[in-house]
Amino acid sequence: MTATPDSATPPAAHRVIEPLYAEILRRNQGEKEFHQAVREVLETLGPVLTQRPEFVDARIIERICEPERQLIFRVPWSDDSGDIHVNRGFRVEFSSSLGPYKGGLRFHPSVNLGIVKFLGFEQIFKNALTGMPIGGGKGGSDFDPKGRSDAEIMRFCQSFMTELHRHLGEYTDVPAGDIGVGGREIGYLFGQYKRITNRYESGVLTGKGLGWGGALVRTEATGYGCVLFTAEMLRSQGDSLDGRRIAVSGSGNVAIYAIEKAQQLGATVVTCSDSDGYVVDEKGIDLALLKEIKEAGRGRVSEYAERRPEAVFVPGTGVWNVPCDVALPCATQNELHEADALTLVRNGVKAVAEGANMPTTPEAVRVFQEAGVAFAPGKAANAGGVATSALEMQQNASRDSWTFAHTEERLAQIMRHIHDSCYTTAERYGSPGNYVVGANIAGFELVADAMLAQGLI
Repeated sequence: MTATPDSATPPAAHRVIEPLYAEILRRNQGEKEFHQAVREVLETLGPVLTQRPEFVDARIIERICEPERQLIFRVPWSDDSGDIHVNRGFRVEFSSSLGPYKGGLRFHPSVNLGIVKFLGFEQIFKNALTGMPIGGGKGGSDFDPKGRSDAEIMRFCQSFMTELHRHLGEYTDVPAGDIGVGGREIGYLFGQYKRITNRYESGVLTGKGLGWGGALVRTEATGYGCVLFTAEMLRSQGDSLDGRRIAVSGSGNVAIYAIEKAQQLGATVVTCSDSDGYVVDEKGIDLALLKEIKEAGRGRVSEYAERRPEAVFVPGTGVWNVPCDVALPCATQNELHEADALTLVRNGVKAVAEGANMPTTPEAVRVFQEAGVAFAPGKAANAGGVATSALEMQQNASRDSWTFAHTEERLAQIMRHIHDSCYTTAERYGSPGNYVVGANIAGFELVADAMLAQGLI
């Protein structure tokens, strides 16, 4: 596999990118998700490397693609029967050029080093786009919380934090939640950190409970932000979400609050999904029922159809067969394939925004772009979560707490800033309307300029 720079990539930049990508493949063998994330960025950087040769001379790309630190550690724990289990923990501290490492922890059986590196690499540019002083990192474990008791999850989190705590700090590395890590897990992790360090360093983790340092809107932020970015994309075309039909994949935190914000803006959301299948509700998703099933009961979306006669549950994949004006993939990486994209285009989709991290394959992205569909990559569209985490850090640092309305307005301002930055950067570099180019170059320039200023480190 070779890098395939955009057709507008100047030959001189092409000569830099191709051998660089080949070397990344050689040094990071078997890490396919990381390869995909790096390639997606490299394909768009030709114009900026041509206009800013100092980035090439300082080997900025090589340095960005190599994490500052990679941690892999053993996590032993015992279940309720007294049986011992051993999982693997990860933390990849990718870039601190703009601030302390910032990025979530994912607990899921699929977690491996390549996935953590892909997530951390994306986080560098996502965090830069927010305009907040935060670097990029990511972590997690191949531990599966599904079906485990609260006591088992507590013991796992305590063991995980016993090792990880030595690498964290509000000025060093600040994790948050991700798939499999919600308020319960953050509570157990924070408690163990506090116990070991003997200090109440509330800024060391974000996504905390509201009564002990958490921020309003943090729960809603990723889903809200994705929809707010989508609204800005449509606004730039003289359109809006009002009256639009939306298909959402997933039924976790991001999907639920993307549905909520889309409904607030006048759209009708007709789908949600989980690993068992998807639901179609032509009258619009009953959000109260979905929250009851997924947030309170930790159930499956099939139960939604059992309890709502208007809805139909379809086992397996295929949510993108449902016609829609806007598609919001909010489940997991590489869930929307080329065939799905072709189906969405045939059905008249107007905009696609990634609520999850890299849920759209490169082939599918190409289909959308060639069809003239507005497409927002996750590093821009789902940056609302980490932006609000940074707002939580601000409140912790000042021993303050803000109202929901104030925090939501700050989130809206940040998402508008991200959209406008992507939009104008794409125009400046000759790719008007291409949010992938805009997001990658805008984020890259911010990080690269900081790296130049800080010397060869």
